[in-house]
Amino acid sequence: MSSPKNSLANKSKAWSGRFAEPVAALVQAYTSSLHFDQRLALVDIAGSLAHAEMLAAQKIISKSDFLAIQKGMAQIEKEILAGKFDWQLALEDVHLNIEARLTKLIGDAGKRLHTGRSRNDQVATDIRLWLRTEIDQILVDLKRLRTALLDQAEKHAATIMPGHTHLQVAQPVTFGHHLMAYYEMFTRDAQRLTDCRRRVNQLPLGAAALAGTSYPIDRERVAKTLGFEGVCQNSLDAVSDRDFAIEFCAAAAMFMMHVSRLSEELILWLSPRFGFIDLPDRFCTGSSIMPQKKNPDVPELARGKTGRVNGDLIALLTLMKGQPLAYNKDNQEDKEPLFDAVDTIAQTLQIFADMVPQISVNQEIMLSAAEEGFATATDLADYLVKKGMPFRDAHESVAHAVKLCVKKNCALSDLSLADLIKACGLNPKSNSIDKDVFTLLSPKGSVHSRNHIGGTAPKQVLAAIKRARTSLKK
Repeated sequence: MSSPKNSLANKSKAWSGRFAEPVAALVQAYTSSLHFDQRLALVDIAGSLAHAEMLAAQKIISKSDFLAIQKGMAQIEKEILAGKFDWQLALEDVHLNIEARLTKLIGDAGKRLHTGRSRNDQVATDIRLWLRTEIDQILVDLKRLRTALLDQAEKHAATIMPGHTHLQVAQPVTFGHHLMAYYEMFTRDAQRLTDCRRRVNQLPLGAAALAGTSYPIDRERVAKTLGFEGVCQNSLDAVSDRDFAIEFCAAAAMFMMHVSRLSEELILWLSPRFGFIDLPDRFCTGSSIMPQKKNPDVPELARGKTGRVNGDLIALLTLMKGQPLAYNKDNQEDKEPLFDAVDTIAQTLQIFADMVPQISVNQEIMLSAAEEGFATATDLADYLVKKGMPFRDAHESVAHAVKLCVKKNCALSDLSLADLIKACGLNPKSNSIDKDVFTLLSPKGSVHSRNHIGGTAPKQVLAAIKRARTSLKK
């Protein structure tokens, strides 16, 4: 026989009339979402008020009921913000907790609030409202990070460093140009999130459980009140769709992938083997056993948290892949991965926006590294092509010059003009190479020669920064 306590708990549930016995305590704990969906409380109230206002306007509930609902919701919001709201696990989720409190405060008017809606379309609306606000803040912080990259890039538009492919020295670039590559990545992230927001910002409310409602509701009125751009066009899809959450997590995963790439480089550059940069102590930690250590924990953690956000995306994709229409209880599991992805990228953005402006650069070490590894070999090949040599022949000739430098343990710019001509297999009387070649064989000459849109020449880096700042103002 069920205990009086369990019977009372079951009677408190909005759906208990159909059931002859109470939910087991273990099942109650297992099925409750209250411990994580409380964060939807304020948007749940906003959605409910818009729904109630529409019901009153359509004369589905009385004006006095609506005014009572307004007053009760104001009290509930005050209690939640003050941390005094009495959350009840037996009431399963944030929605039923708020409805039960409302009914206790205002009586039958509170029971009329749920007319013409279901928890299915209610929760779908709440998630969209919540995510929309989060995206807006993320975009603000992403703009701050992009601005920090622009500021650093402008400061180092002419700071020369080695560019790498395969993590091997490839060609000289500028640090400003390198940072602008990340600016481009984060700009695409902002574009993806902006585009995602449009699909988030569609109203499911009015779909009810799955088939719509027989009440004469005005969905467009609710959409306008809540700031939605439109309404979901199919009631089955409206309650069961989580594409918008998956799309956000996909955008979040790509953002974190970009952060992880930047983090990897910061970690390498901070290493004494590179010594290109330094980070303020407040973004690093030490070792419990090695007193000399300065560990780049922020970039390392961001690199690690990327896997976490990737997991959130995979969790949502897996959650949805086998679900028939329409709503299923599986969808209760949509919130924790989504909440985690939002929290992770929001925190990451804030700390990187603070950290990037504080990166200090060792320009001398960067320049010295750019002079290693025959980084201007391609410049020599291009020089020969401009003198009339086919590129493949020029490539072969420069390869021989590099071999000589390896043998002599010197840079290309250290060879004499005669040695350079001989190493390239050229006729000394052909005038294929003149003294002006040594200008191009310097890292400075190399970067300045790449003077076109997208190139690493300081002039082009500054032009790219100017275009970016104009775009950010829009």
